[in-house]
Amino acid sequence: MASTVSITTYNIHKGMSPLNRRLQLPQMVDALQHLDTDILFLQEVQGAHGRRQQTVPEFPTEPHAQIIGRQLAFASSYGQNATYANRHHGNAILSRLPMETRANLNVSVNRLEQRGVLHCEIQPPGWAIPLTCLCVHLNLREADRKLQYRTIADYITHHIPADAPLILAGDFNDWRHQSCSRFGRLLGLDEAFVRFAGSQPKTFPARLPVLSLDRIYTRHLTVLDAMSHQGLPWQLLSDHLPLSAVVELKRY
Repeated sequence: MASTVSITTYNIHKGMSPLNRRLQLPQMVDALQHLDTDILFLQEVQGAHGRRQQTVPEFPTEPHAQIIGRQLAFASSYGQNATYANRHHGNAILSRLPMETRANLNVSVNRLEQRGVLHCEIQPPGWAIPLTCLCVHLNLREADRKLQYRTIADYITHHIPADAPLILAGDFNDWRHQSCSRFGRLLGLDEAFVRFAGSQPKTFPARLPVLSLDRIYTRHLTVLDAMSHQGLPWQLLSDHLPLSAVVELKRY
């Protein structure tokens, strides 16, 4: 029998506190370790930041995805999206299961917000076909997101087998719920929380969440559980709350 897989999506705010005053990366890693999840979909992962290395106490010189991967004993894959002078950040997928990086899709539509979708394939034990994992971070403007949805839909249609089990997770910034659900229906995707609990949880800002920005979409998978991680320590770490789900291959 194929095994279940647990996943977590989390915007880690470049390892900093919500107001960018303190390094919170060590506390984030500790909290993630206690979740005991199989696959992490992370957004706003700092690859380098020269100024903070000089001004923020103990800010690491090593890319954050590597630090998290080493401390959790996970394989890590980093997709650099936003690149500036002496700093860059992007998405990351980390896994305790065997993983291969396939692509880092550029979905930027302007110079102000450099965005991407990181594509990895992960092999759970007992699964005849790998699990396709797409980690996404989209723009703030609805018009921009509509363009990005088209790019992602085209990529999935042409580069991912139609029968492949798929998870598309991350920070969609779809706070008005205008087009994200239509995008999911277009591709035959189920939103994990809508499917399991009937509604999408609020994830931003972490201290008093009022907006639902983060999503976990699945295809050819059964959602066995879906949970939003609220309260301590999460409300004191990033500006987002993490979401988790447990899935298994759908039986047809």
